[in-house]
This record gives sequence, structure tokens and C-alpha cells, in this order.
Amino acid sequence: MKPADTPERLAHLKTLTQLKVVPHDRNGKVYYVYADAAYTQCLYAGNQKAYQRYENLAVKQNIAQMNEDASMDWGMWGPWGMGW
Repeated sequence: MKPADTPERLAHLKTLTQLKVVPHDRNGKVYYVYADAAYTQCLYAGNQKAYQRYENLAVKQNIAQMNEDASMDWGMWGPWGMGW
């Protein structure tokens, strides 16, 4: 995590793709970058190993969310369909 702690860094951060992990080549190596100019005003960057950890965490979070959704008692809301 690198804070945009100067006006120049913040200006550059705003030019990057926001809120999406994007691969970038730097000195012949691929790094994955996530820019957040609006909320945290930080640039997050990592190598392939860090990106794999991120992907694994995202998969685990999606599975947890699916399990939570599946366990909700939707029947209490009655029939679904048109005419709410």
C-alpha cells in the first residue's frame, strides 16, 4: 500500500484505472495494481504471488457469501413474482 501523500502522487493516482485490479509491467516484471483515489487515496500493488493470495481470498469470500445467501429463510417472504 502506497499513500498518495503528495499532490503529484494524488494527481497520478487519479489517472489510473480506479477500483479494479490491473496488471502492469515494470522493469520486465508483472505487478498487479489497484488504485483508489476517492476513498483511501492509496495505490495497492503486488506481485504474482500477492495476486494469487488476493484471488484465493476473493474465492473464499464469494463462497462464504453464497453459503450465507443459501441459509437465509426466503420462504418467510412469501411467493416471488410480479406484482410486488
